[in-house]
Amino acid sequence: MNLQLVVLGLLTGLLTGAFFAVFDVPIPAPPELPGLMGIVGIYLGYKLVQHLGVSVDVFESVGF
Repeated sequence: MNLQLVVLGLLTGLLTGAFFAVFDVPIPAPPELPGLMGIVGIYLGYKLVQHLGVSVDVFESVGF
């Protein structure tokens, strides 16, 4: 994992969140902890499946 990219991603998120707050625009993310944990769960599930090497080619399975 590239620490510089992680820090840049965090900085970008902080600036974007500040922008939404300054202009009183609702953030495009769940405002509650359960919603946020759902997003974390999606990410962790994706990484777990990648780590296990399990995948299905959807286009191949439908004939493309």
